[in-house]
Amino acid sequence: MGILDQIRALLGQSDAKDATPTNVVDSAVERRKRARVNAREGTRVLIVDDSRTIVTALKKFLRSAGYETLEALDAESGLEQLREHKPDLIFLDIVLPGMNGFAALRAIRRDPATRDIPVIMMSGNEQAMEQFFGTRIGADDFMKKPFSRYEIFFRIERLLDENLVPRRAVAGEQRAAEVTGAH
Repeated sequence: MGILDQIRALLGQSDAKDATPTNVVDSAVERRKRARVNAREGTRVLIVDDSRTIVTALKKFLRSAGYETLEALDAESGLEQLREHKPDLIFLDIVLPGMNGFAALRAIRRDPATRDIPVIMMSGNEQAMEQFFGTRIGADDFMKKPFSRYEIFFRIERLLDENLVPRRAVAGEQRAAEVTGAH
């Protein structure tokens, strides 16, 4: 299945004659009319990716919206940054040199000091994506590379609480269950 077929399948369109340009334009216009909801100014985001291009692009998009960024080109450096600076949100690539993103995510979730930080996993590798969806090992969201500016902020917005702070939905549900005594 080619990329166009995949896009059509996602849009529920079976062939090219159904994919009218007006549908695409209407969708883009609708998205642009809606005001984006950003996290509070100064939200600290850790970006862990071995591609300097990806790190630079994410950093540029996030800083333009008032976020602070920390960057690491491998998981080990990312975990070090995490311990030193405790970010509010993490973008974590799956395929990294040395320790991969899955191992880094496990380390993040095992540490009581970092387990509640939301993590958005990223990958452009089809096998890594399949493994991610097969295991669902504690990430809060997934973003396929390449991605758009819109997708970055859409993923963040889905994780914001009423105070515009990124939160883990699972962690919040677990806390609510602990408070009510339900498990």
